[in-house]
Amino acid sequence: MSPRLFRGLVLSLALGLAPLSAAAAKDIAGTALDAGTFTIFLAGVKSAGLNEFLAGEGPITVFAPTDDAFAKLPRGAIQDLLRPESRDKLRSVLMHHIVVGRVVARDFLGKRMEAATADGALLLIDATKVVTIDKARLVKADIAADNGIIHVIDTVLVPAGVNIQTTLTK
Repeated sequence: MSPRLFRGLVLSLALGLAPLSAAAAKDIAGTALDAGTFTIFLAGVKSAGLNEFLAGEGPITVFAPTDDAFAKLPRGAIQDLLRPESRDKLRSVLMHHIVVGRVVARDFLGKRMEAATADGALLLIDATKVVTIDKARLVKADIAADNGIIHVIDTVLVPAGVNIQTTLTK
């Protein structure tokens, strides 16, 4: 077994995801796991109880922040969000990255549009020059999964009214 496959298997078991064979179909979470750059996002999905949502029939579109995007958050914010008492806040932040329905790049290229998120808010997608989703930059588009699409972004999107400043002591 290759080291990469072994790490993926260990991470999938740790996140409570069923390991899938290379030939098996993959949902959003499985596809994100294979990419290897969404470990914090996926840990948040597990902590917020969203595994089943991302494994659902779909289609859903996820504007997924990379681990580097999470690293831009204030010091201690990730640990704070992953605490059990912050579950509602974490869930709100993650649902703000999800659009119910399939949104592919050809739907927004060259346009400015809004997309309703799973938390009921609106994301501004501006693809008239550089593609941005609110304040995040699109890094990679149209990663296909069986139940939807993943678009990679470079910043964690925070819904209005949610403060992600850390409450942990420094």
